[in-house]
Amino acid sequence: MGQTLLELFAAGDDAAIALSAPSRAGLRYGELRALIVETREFLNQQGIGRNDRVAIVLDNGPEMAACFVACACAVTSAPLNPAYRADEFRFYLDDLKAAALIVGAGSTSPAVEVARSLGVRILELHVLEGAPAGAFSLKAQDGQSGSGAARSPGAAQADDVSMLLHTSGTTSRPKIVPLSQANLCASARHIRTTLQLTGADRGLNIMPLFHIHGLIAGILAPLSAGSQVFCTPGFNALKFFAWMDEARPTWYTAVPTMHQTILARAPKNRDIIARHPLRFLRSSSSSIPPQVIRELEEVFGAPLIESYGMTEATHQMASNPLPPAVRKPGTVGVAAGPEIAIMDESGTLLARGDTGEIVIRGPNVTAGYESNPKANAEAFSNGWFRTGDQGVMDAEGYISITGRLKEIINRGGEKISPREVDEILMDHPAVSQVVCFGMPHPKLGEEVAAAVVLREGQQASERDLQDFVSSRAADFKVPKRILIMDEIPKGATGKLQRIGLAQKLGLAG
Repeated sequence: MGQTLLELFAAGDDAAIALSAPSRAGLRYGELRALIVETREFLNQQGIGRNDRVAIVLDNGPEMAACFVACACAVTSAPLNPAYRADEFRFYLDDLKAAALIVGAGSTSPAVEVARSLGVRILELHVLEGAPAGAFSLKAQDGQSGSGAARSPGAAQADDVSMLLHTSGTTSRPKIVPLSQANLCASARHIRTTLQLTGADRGLNIMPLFHIHGLIAGILAPLSAGSQVFCTPGFNALKFFAWMDEARPTWYTAVPTMHQTILARAPKNRDIIARHPLRFLRSSSSSIPPQVIRELEEVFGAPLIESYGMTEATHQMASNPLPPAVRKPGTVGVAAGPEIAIMDESGTLLARGDTGEIVIRGPNVTAGYESNPKANAEAFSNGWFRTGDQGVMDAEGYISITGRLKEIINRGGEKISPREVDEILMDHPAVSQVVCFGMPHPKLGEEVAAAVVLREGQQASERDLQDFVSSRAADFKVPKRILIMDEIPKGATGKLQRIGLAQKLGLAG
């Protein structure tokens, strides 16, 4: 029950492959552990030590995975989305009070100029030609070498902050979430236990490595089991099955939109699926329609495990279990790490079967937002963290999320869960993807709207879809507008985002 990442990574045999990548030799666990020590010594020589913040702006791949792991073992890592623009980098680097920025050698990222203007030291990541996947060395940019030893050198301890991530900030200024070594270790153990990961497993990582899902479920959890992680350059539907053929994975984790894209290409790749049978598939970060779960399980001949996570919980909170335990599609499963309860607005815990706010407490939960007493006062109640999700727990402990409290549509006092309308529309044979959301209305406050992507070769009009919902739900739940689109706008991690969608689609009045 180690409380530090160094203890967590003791599992893998020195000669076993830890990280691999397309057309690259693998990095062994012994080499990864040596790389962690080398990186820590370099950072300490630069005057950067425990709890000093190091921002990382690298493309997805084995070097990003290894760099994150090495930094998280020694300093406070802050992975950032490499697709950010200059203004976004300026906000995040300034907000983080970064001591240094790690970028690839020769990087043209706008983060470099922003860091220079803020006086943030720039460290370049170099990869030798022919090096194993994930092997790298760090060098200070010319004239930027630090002097003097770090104030707090050595390996990070359990209570040290290992990672800083920002909340998505869809409705307010992004908040900084500090996650300790102990938080990361607890969450990695929870996921490893839920998925029964061993050294025989191989994970195919297609998740972005600036987001909690990919970092913890994609990288830390399998490494804590001595598993191999095949690190791709990021999700690419056209390459997924070729990667699957090369990686020979036993599992992968993804967000629902990725699963649906993979599903659309699966019929042409049945031979690859048959050659490399998966032990399970995992879905998290947003709800996956039960219809899609059923299709994926039929195509891959393996169970799909839906999990429920958030940044403040270092990812996983609940999960459907692996067979032979019962999976309940449409639920996010049972508590899988922290304690979970349902709470009313006054802070009273509710009985099973009652709807309220989902709350959590446990070793993977952040101690609180950084420098934000107002947000902490709102987020914590009697030692429980309020997730902001509305849900219900059944008699067997399985949790159903009925919606984000902020996403519940208030149509003239009638409260509508957008997920309920999503699931109705997903039953229409022509519908491939849907996201329901609230749009402003001058008298009612909000009205129901939906964005829909149709299946290839299928047709349906807005009126057809409205009639379909009308046959199954009360009139006030029928979307006033249904936009039929080629693609629904997504967030940086591939999630469909309800909040702000009306404005993005020109329905904000």
